[in-house]
Amino acid sequence: MSEFKAFSLLESIIDRVALKGYKQPTPIQKECIPALINGNDLLGIAQTGTGKTAAFSLPIINKFGRDKIGQDKVDNKAKSTRSLILTPTRELASQIMQNIDDYSTDLELKTKVVYGGVGRQGQVDAIKLGLDILVATPGRLLDLIETGDINFKALEVFVLDEADTMLDMGFFNDVQTIISKLPKKRQTLLFSATMPAEIEILAQAILTNPKKVQIDPETVTIDLVNQSVYHLEKSNKVPALFNILANADFEKVLIFCKTKYGADIIVKALEGASITAASLHSGKTQAMREEALQNFKDANLRVLVATDVAARGIDVDNISLVINYNLPEDPRNYIHRIGRTARAGKSGMAISFAVENDIRQLTNIENSIGQVIPVVTEQPFHKEFAKAPIQAKKKKQVKKPSRSSKPNKSRAKRK
Repeated sequence: MSEFKAFSLLESIIDRVALKGYKQPTPIQKECIPALINGNDLLGIAQTGTGKTAAFSLPIINKFGRDKIGQDKVDNKAKSTRSLILTPTRELASQIMQNIDDYSTDLELKTKVVYGGVGRQGQVDAIKLGLDILVATPGRLLDLIETGDINFKALEVFVLDEADTMLDMGFFNDVQTIISKLPKKRQTLLFSATMPAEIEILAQAILTNPKKVQIDPETVTIDLVNQSVYHLEKSNKVPALFNILANADFEKVLIFCKTKYGADIIVKALEGASITAASLHSGKTQAMREEALQNFKDANLRVLVATDVAARGIDVDNISLVINYNLPEDPRNYIHRIGRTARAGKSGMAISFAVENDIRQLTNIENSIGQVIPVVTEQPFHKEFAKAPIQAKKKKQVKKPSRSSKPNKSRAKRK
């Protein structure tokens, strides 16, 4: 029997959750769902892949679903929405919307996802009729606000997802502008993988007596992912890739590389070896990105090659291997990357390539996670490198900001 029944969710929601194969709630779902059903504000610190989308969407769907079948039905207000989920990337917005539509089947909720890079008229027409749930990226939403195509008079629930990614991508100023347009009386949920000072200040400003839920991403990832590193020459990266992919057990492989150009070069090499692959980066049109991601989900592609920015929020089940073709410059991104292969409590595998110039970066990553990543010496391209010893991991001290402090605002291109 599904443990989701303990949350007193609508039967149709429990049925849909069961159809997706979920029986036991993840730690973040166990903490968040009861608090949100009770109407609490919430501060969630958790990375993508911990079950966060269901944690915040199931209570919203349950609330509005009960309104639809209750005696006192709530009418949707024209050009408005009862809930807003703000997220940084188009891919993540689409995935959140897909999950919401799956969970809310048969409840007749009015939902819509809006983002840039596609025509806006269909989005305007949907909003004009009034919505229960709107998932949006900042740029397109601001555009709709400025043209008067949306208002927030009926807003009851606001979700700010991936807040630290919003900051990293330069959307923080846009986010603050959007928040200023929302009604003061609302339920607010803020999710972030990390808590830099700017996010702490924002959380204090927009949340009222929040329930705090923290899922340590490092514990989740390190415990579940079998990590290793290949020391090799740069010229041997592609041959090493072929050598790894000769293992048929790696059926769904996600490769991270540094640049758009590099991603396309890798795909061309893989296709030349009759390995089905596609790249995912900001140089692709939205339609091309969606097609590549969907083909990867459906296992029509064996390999997806992505840059960090384009890959933010990728939520694909059963990724058997993550390969860091290039090491991330920010050690925090290492944890997010390899966590793509350890979803919903499953184990995974991650292999990183390191050339001699990468040793400092590799050491920084090892210092960050507090452990040595094993070097695979029994591979045909192994090269010996001298390594600096890793340092004992220090517990981070979070300095509490004063209420007079202001977040560092930055501008961004709208998406």
